[in-house]
Amino acid sequence: MRRSKLACGATLVSLMLGGCGDGAGSEADLTIYSGRNEELVGDLIDRFERDSGLKVDVRFGDSAELAATIAEEGDNSPADVFFSQDAGALGAVEDTLAKMPQPVLDAVPERFRDPEDRWAGVSGRARVIAYDTRKFDDDEVPDSVFELTDKRWEGKVGLPPSNASFQAFVSAMRLDVGDARTREWLEAMKDNDPQIYDNNIQTVEAIGRGEIELGLVNHYYLYELKRENPDLTAANHFPAPGDPGSLINAAGVGILETTDDEKSAQRFARFLVSPTAQSYFAERTSEYPLVEGVGSRGDIPPLDEVVGPQVELGELGDKLRSTLELLNEVGFTT
Repeated sequence: MRRSKLACGATLVSLMLGGCGDGAGSEADLTIYSGRNEELVGDLIDRFERDSGLKVDVRFGDSAELAATIAEEGDNSPADVFFSQDAGALGAVEDTLAKMPQPVLDAVPERFRDPEDRWAGVSGRARVIAYDTRKFDDDEVPDSVFELTDKRWEGKVGLPPSNASFQAFVSAMRLDVGDARTREWLEAMKDNDPQIYDNNIQTVEAIGRGEIELGLVNHYYLYELKRENPDLTAANHFPAPGDPGSLINAAGVGILETTDDEKSAQRFARFLVSPTAQSYFAERTSEYPLVEGVGSRGDIPPLDEVVGPQVELGELGDKLRSTLELLNEVGFTT
């Protein structure tokens, strides 16, 4: 499998306004733009390539950047499939996506797919407050992200504002409590001197090094790092039901309308909701499988017991551009 990484020097906001991508073609049977980290899903895509016999070209990058690239490339995009880290980035390019095959849609619960049937979630992830186990027990960690603006946490909280999952969390907060309260929270967090990291992994690693005490991340990164370092002194705290910090988002897949091999693209989408892929998400990436009959790992709360804010994932895409602008205005991105 040939792999490359899309790069662009512009900010996320300018990416959403203008994009970056050269529209270069590919000799592969299937070109996947993946907002999922290669370390997490590379083996899974290798498995699909072996099983399908297709030659696959994967271009890894940030989900928001890839969404901007797809929008910029338009009809000239070489991408057949967009495998996104979160529903918001898929929603941002939903007008470029073809209708998802019905068997893929039917495989996952309605709340984890596009109301217009253009994308489907394939794995679930919960937002959590990761914490330093050398300093806290679970019941000492705040139950709401709104508590993190207290001066008790000044300089001690890590955030990855350039990461798609954090952006989706902010979009969900806007939908849940409104723009005014979300801006107020962001400004108060900024005034509380948060430590900024590029992604979730760096944030959890910083907790292990003692740089910060808390971090806003997706739940499964902790287990990926503990696989490499079982002695990592970090754990996940699941915020109170309904808190914006408890958002349940989904990684998902969409097929570009401009694909020149819709059959192969659909084959990849069906693979992602197969027992093989769903078991991979549960066992290898520690995410929540979304297909009935495949259980999650036993040391995380069952998906139906994690209650996030009452927002529709299909609405996150419409908020992405303005969320990026808001983060820029507050000073979390440049």
